[in-house]
Amino acid sequence: MTTEELPPLAESNVFKPIKVGNHTLSNRIVYVPTTRFRAAKGDPKTRHVPSDLMQQYYSDRAQYPGTLLITEATLVSDRAGGYEGVPKISTKEEVDGWKKITDKVHERGSFISCQFWFLGRVADPKVLKERGLDMIAPSAIYPSEEAKAAAEKQGVQVRAVTEEEIKDIILNDYTIAAKNAIAAGFDYIELHGAHGYFIDQFLHENSNTRTDKYGGSIENRARFALEVIDHLIGVVGADRLAIRLSPWAEVQGIEERASPIPTFSYLLDQLQRRADKGNKLAYVSVVEPRVQGTVTVDASSAKGDNHFVEQVWKGIIVRAGNYTYDAPEFKSIREDTANGRTLVGFSRYFTSNPDLVSKLKNDPSTLVKYNRATFYDASNWGYNTYRNHGDETKYDEAVEKKRYPKVIDDRREANL
Repeated sequence: MTTEELPPLAESNVFKPIKVGNHTLSNRIVYVPTTRFRAAKGDPKTRHVPSDLMQQYYSDRAQYPGTLLITEATLVSDRAGGYEGVPKISTKEEVDGWKKITDKVHERGSFISCQFWFLGRVADPKVLKERGLDMIAPSAIYPSEEAKAAAEKQGVQVRAVTEEEIKDIILNDYTIAAKNAIAAGFDYIELHGAHGYFIDQFLHENSNTRTDKYGGSIENRARFALEVIDHLIGVVGADRLAIRLSPWAEVQGIEERASPIPTFSYLLDQLQRRADKGNKLAYVSVVEPRVQGTVTVDASSAKGDNHFVEQVWKGIIVRAGNYTYDAPEFKSIREDTANGRTLVGFSRYFTSNPDLVSKLKNDPSTLVKYNRATFYDASNWGYNTYRNHGDETKYDEAVEKKRYPKVIDDRREANL
């Protein structure tokens, strides 16, 4: 079949309903996590509270009913942190802020998953020092010489987390965050087990040299991830729970000494065994090897592929990573959704196209290119200043660059 003969995406599996956990999505396009640093700052009581800018952002991207959104990475606790401008979900104020966002998403008929984040050794040492927090990791190994120098400059030293702390992190940090996520109205919880953050640090040999039950063998290195999952299944149910993995991503000090397939196959097999016994996760999200953190690599230089994932895990899969590289044919989307249980994730193009799902369905040629330079600014410029197709609204760059995140004010909203 030639390019001209390919049916539109609207007639493909991409726009067929699919059940994920206890919810049925209308399409298989997912907004996957994109950290944008637009949470509130300043006052210690509100500095990680989801902001008014975030509320508009998620609401706009929920406009095609039945779409799944996965939030930007959200800290599960204070000790999980070490970044400014990112959201958290461990306090009442944070729960209240997220509830306003999930309500907006649900009003538009869509669904939302909260991605749980624990930074570990990649936290900003300056922030850790200011807040009196330790830099903890599976092992006392810095991700790079530059990271080591930055930590030493602040008088912060990475140290191995103790077994007692691991237990406490699961029973307190993750548990409190999970209960809060349900109270905030989230449909799902996704554990961030990718891109060199805390859970991922346990999985790799070069970041985990422990000699106790959490290090050494594949089984031991996967133990922490599985213990978090097993505990949270009992807290929120498997059908609300998910995990994101990046088997091929060599970022933030993660380097593969051998193929990652044995490690991740074991982890996925353990998840499948739980599914076979009635505890099936809502989905497993995997990052495609053509994306290395914030960098897209040439497909020919990718070290492997994720086909092993669907061979081991028989549930729903979210695959994310540069699905626009073969536009306008979008053969990769068609191929990956052909198995009937794969969802495809967009992040960068979802930032610049709040109506991305409609555009892919009706006219992909109208997609607007994103501007990476505005991704991590604190202002509204390059955040809520992208328009739906046909919307002629004009934004003043100078004005929007002065519009910063604020805690959502119910009184102001009531007067709108």
